[in-house]
Amino acid sequence: MVTLRDLMNNLPQVGRVEWIGVRPERGAPVLPLDSVQAVTDRHLEGDRYSGRPGSKRQVTLVQQEHIAALQGLLGTAEVDPALLRRNIAVSGINLLALKDKRFRIGDAVLEYTGLCHPCAKMEDTFGSGGYNAMRGHGGITARIVEGGAIRLGDAVSHMPDAN
Repeated sequence: MVTLRDLMNNLPQVGRVEWIGVRPERGAPVLPLDSVQAVTDRHLEGDRYSGRPGSKRQVTLVQQEHIAALQGLLGTAEVDPALLRRNIAVSGINLLALKDKRFRIGDAVLEYTGLCHPCAKMEDTFGSGGYNAMRGHGGITARIVEGGAIRLGDAVSHMPDAN
């Protein structure tokens, strides 16, 4: 008999890195990159978050498919991922299915730590209703378990439990 745990651990889809960005300082525009170095239990190089060891918000990820949903909710032809102020946009894998799991992204290993809720800046960025359009589409936060390079086009895959 297949259990709920079996179903939740069955994640054969492999995603892809579509966009990478870092925020060099508070309030500064997000800088798009072709690649970035993830530093173990710290941060992405060049990102404003200094990466306190053990922090649950060392990397933020958003799903590319949710950006398309935002376009529809906002009634706009395009939403630049930089406007969402996340570090990495991925496609092809459900980020919420990574809850309580580790996943490989490029050469790095990350661990899901929580949801990444929108902030009030979304009202300024997208106008009235921007915050609510973003609700449920803000992505996730993660901790860097093993550092390494992350590049555009890299695979994003669930790492099954060793048990």
